[in-house]
Amino acid sequence: MTVKQISVFIENKPGRLAEFTDILSRNGIDMRALSIAETPEFGILRIIVDDPFNAARIIKDAGYVCSITPVLAVAIPDEPGALFRILTILGDAGVNLEYTYAFTARKEDTAYMIFRVENNEKAIEVLTRNGIRPLCRSDLNHMYHDED
Repeated sequence: MTVKQISVFIENKPGRLAEFTDILSRNGIDMRALSIAETPEFGILRIIVDDPFNAARIIKDAGYVCSITPVLAVAIPDEPGALFRILTILGDAGVNLEYTYAFTARKEDTAYMIFRVENNEKAIEVLTRNGIRPLCRSDLNHMYHDED
């Protein structure tokens, strides 16, 4: 199971991120996770949203360059050593981690991570074999609406 991450190239100038998030807001797109990697000229904004295909269309129509990438979303216990355990499982299986970032949800005692790995299928198999089930888009959407 993977989720779709949208990567957006965004100019590194004051107000640009606000403009971008306003476009999402005006179009009813709800962000689940966000990460920014920056250079002096531009940033790469990585977002997980409730409707990635509609969001990508809206983002492109607004003039941004973006791409969709499958990534792993994983719920882990919010306790010392939980991330180490997952990273060790992946590393021991030879799964290369390209980047990771965290996101929040309403469930207590649980942390959530996004993992971009070299081989999603292998990572899913290894994690599942070790009792860790990657989340899908439906899981993420239910996390935010079941407890309303």
